[in-house]
Amino acid sequence: MKPHALITGGAGFIGSHLTDTLLTKGYQVTVLDNLSTGRWENIAQHHQHPDFNVAIEDIRNEMVVDRLVSECDVVYHLAAAVGVKLIVERPIDTIETNIDGTAVILQTARRYRKRVLIASTSEVYGKSSKVPFSESDDGVYGATTKSRWSYAVTKALDEFLALAYYESANLPVTVFRLFNTVGPRQLGTYGMVVPRFLRAALNHDPIQVYDDGLQSRCFGNVFDVVNAIVGLAESDQTLGQVYNIGSHEEITILELAKQIQAVTQSQSEIVHIPYAQAYNKQGYEDMRRRIPDTTKIKDAIGWQATTPLSTTLEQMITYFKDENKSE
Repeated sequence: MKPHALITGGAGFIGSHLTDTLLTKGYQVTVLDNLSTGRWENIAQHHQHPDFNVAIEDIRNEMVVDRLVSECDVVYHLAAAVGVKLIVERPIDTIETNIDGTAVILQTARRYRKRVLIASTSEVYGKSSKVPFSESDDGVYGATTKSRWSYAVTKALDEFLALAYYESANLPVTVFRLFNTVGPRQLGTYGMVVPRFLRAALNHDPIQVYDDGLQSRCFGNVFDVVNAIVGLAESDQTLGQVYNIGSHEEITILELAKQIQAVTQSQSEIVHIPYAQAYNKQGYEDMRRRIPDTTKIKDAIGWQATTPLSTTLEQMITYFKDENKSE
């Protein structure tokens, strides 16, 4: 019998690529997504696939989740409120979706004794200045008056809850922290920087760099990232553990804008925008550097990022151009 995976948030950017990979590996796949940030277009190619099913529903619907979890062998829980813009604009939805949704998934997985992979984020490190970030490092968060940190705190609570289920209920759980994953199908609707820059460059619109642009990130290719997630799921050694997943290729946001400007041969001007203007909120706080230590996942399953940012940008440019042709 084929293994059966349930992917919450499976119509999203990362979830849809995970869907592709698992179907290719011979899994049955069920996607649970309310399409609030996911897109039907991301999974439409599988609509007639005999091993693919989709439920358009919220992960907080306990009756639906109960049925779907009971039918699967492994749960990949990726559903969450994501994107800085969304977090700032819809803090209540961010908090309730992340905390309540994860609680429902873990409670149901315990009922049926199912393997669970919980998606977390580099945001849990908060404002820590210690880089690279390793899994046992402290988190340093801003004040509760800064809604920007609500996402980081909710995902940290998700991790605490997942690990509590492992320790107290012997639930087979693994947590993975994603560092700025990018690639085809990422649209930037909620502020993701690479697709936002690419769309502007391809349209010869101004490329808006927030603040001084000297904040740096490491952008991991989605195909590398999905391979890491699947590798963690297929290893018993990873139970009860937390793993960083990301690239080591650090680049400032200003240099990213210049690289995108060059690779697209764009006539776009690079302009600097204050955070207060970008998010319509005073006192916005950001991480200056976000670099993962991936020693732990390499030791566990032999994974490391291999795709350079230049290749990822080429993949995304092709995707955007193909998408424009189909419109």
